[in-house]
Amino acid sequence: MNTKSNETSAPAAPLKGVRVIDMGQYIAGPGAAMVLAELGAQVIKIEPLSGDQARHIGRYGESMIRAYSRGKQSIALNLKSEAGRDIAWRLIGESDVVIQNLRPGAIDALGLGPLAVRERFPKVIYLSISGFGDLGPSNERPGYDIAAQAESGLMFVTGEPDRLPQKVGVPIIDAAAAHLGAQAVLAALFGRERTGVGETLRTSLLEVAMHLQATTWCDYLAGAPEPTRIGDGQPNNAPAAEVVPTRDGHIVLSAYAEEHWARFCRVVGRESLATDPRFRTNALRVQHRAELRVVLRECLSLFSSEECVTLLSRNQIVVGAVRSYQQVLESADVQASGILVDAQDPNGRGYAALGMPYRLGDAPRAAPTTAPACGADTDRLLGELGFAGSDIDELRGAGVVA
Repeated sequence: MNTKSNETSAPAAPLKGVRVIDMGQYIAGPGAAMVLAELGAQVIKIEPLSGDQARHIGRYGESMIRAYSRGKQSIALNLKSEAGRDIAWRLIGESDVVIQNLRPGAIDALGLGPLAVRERFPKVIYLSISGFGDLGPSNERPGYDIAAQAESGLMFVTGEPDRLPQKVGVPIIDAAAAHLGAQAVLAALFGRERTGVGETLRTSLLEVAMHLQATTWCDYLAGAPEPTRIGDGQPNNAPAAEVVPTRDGHIVLSAYAEEHWARFCRVVGRESLATDPRFRTNALRVQHRAELRVVLRECLSLFSSEECVTLLSRNQIVVGAVRSYQQVLESADVQASGILVDAQDPNGRGYAALGMPYRLGDAPRAAPTTAPACGADTDRLLGELGFAGSDIDELRGAGVVA
């Protein structure tokens, strides 16, 4: 039996020895590379001389860099120059994976697209993340998270029925594309162990956005009516995902299985509701949802959110308190999970960050290094490629590196 504690275990690094070139911008591409970095890969972020575009869009962009470029090394190259591209080629030739999500056509215009790279280095795994895919008529359209939310149907089903369609409150498609892109890279790395050959991988924000709605899409494809916005709740079950006001906030509640509904009625002291003609079955509760919501408010509005969570959870009824970010940080479950980590630089400076949302065995989550400044590792990486200090000065003077 393994008796080592997390305090004495070394962080797991299953990708140690794997080198990744990150030529991405904003979230999806850099996020996929960040996942690989936290699994132990060496990730070199190739940035324009002015840096990742996220560095220029204010505070939220700075947060993107902190969140999705930590644990990496940065080299700033002018890829529009022949000398800059030559350096990129030398870095790629010593790497296992290339990741990019630049605007459509940009990477191919630089001569660094997947066909060119894998023709020269067949063992390289090359991941491209686009907005709308490379096969359809929108293959040249720029695509951000919000466009994918709109065009995948996600916004069509999000929000109140009598209000405008709503986006999800965070860039969930970008974030999901990062993790699914990393998943594809991991599969390709495993496949290369068997074949000795790399792979070209392509995904898009549109495909990821649809994939996240798999249950709803499968229901619709099987003949169900087209889904619409209903706000809280689920269209075919009740009470399901119901937002219920409490004395000091809100909870979300699901108890639509007949056994769970009967148990809920007992727990709140309203057993007669289980046999009420309006609420006897799930189908009837869906039909009388408005009246059901009135009853739920009557049953729970005098309790605090925490009292509701304690009472209902103790009786195996699914419930969650709607928490602010500050309340999430104070959650004992979040604190115990270890997902909050401190990213630090070599000088001991750093910032709080979120680690990976899973653990590998008993190993603690890695404490990543902070995101690098643009070009922070340029000189060192060039030195490793054999450039002398005078050569680097000449490249810098010529506007090739920064």
